[in-house]
Amino acid sequence: MSLMDHSTFISPEFIIRAATETWELQGVSRLRHQVFVDEQRIFVGSDHDEIDASALPLAAIATLAAEPAEVVGTVRIHEPTPGIWWGSRLAVAPAYRRVGRLGPELIRLAVSTANGLGCSEFHAHVQLQNVPLFRRLHWEPQGEIELHGVRHMHMLASLDHYPPICDPTIGWSARARRP
Repeated sequence: MSLMDHSTFISPEFIIRAATETWELQGVSRLRHQVFVDEQRIFVGSDHDEIDASALPLAAIATLAAEPAEVVGTVRIHEPTPGIWWGSRLAVAPAYRRVGRLGPELIRLAVSTANGLGCSEFHAHVQLQNVPLFRRLHWEPQGEIELHGVRHMHMLASLDHYPPICDPTIGWSARARRP
């Protein structure tokens, strides 16, 4: 009997929901560090800021044998002013960027959750290379801005395309795009 190498296994099924368990929150933190500190070098040491104290972290969780196994995507949302919501720190693990749908699923959860909590506007500062994705998802550019030494586009979501979600901890299941 030979042993199989599972080190390159990419789960075909994901859970998209609010991160609430300790291991999920640790996974969100680890992924953000991997993407924004190690890979993109936007931050030195840590990407955490004062927004994390009030933000709701959302996650894409890869499954193994139909059980939650690893955080492979994340975004956070917060409401600095009543009705005005922002999404930030959207990240997908490098090995999962090509499976499709994780970024859009996280964006859908973010805006729909805020919409369910009384959102009247949903904003994000998006790195320029991601603007086409957001435009396909019914977001409109509001103007360029530089943040942390990187050019971003201020984007505004069209809330009509994001039905309200009242409990983001329930979430949903998403499958990888077939090759």
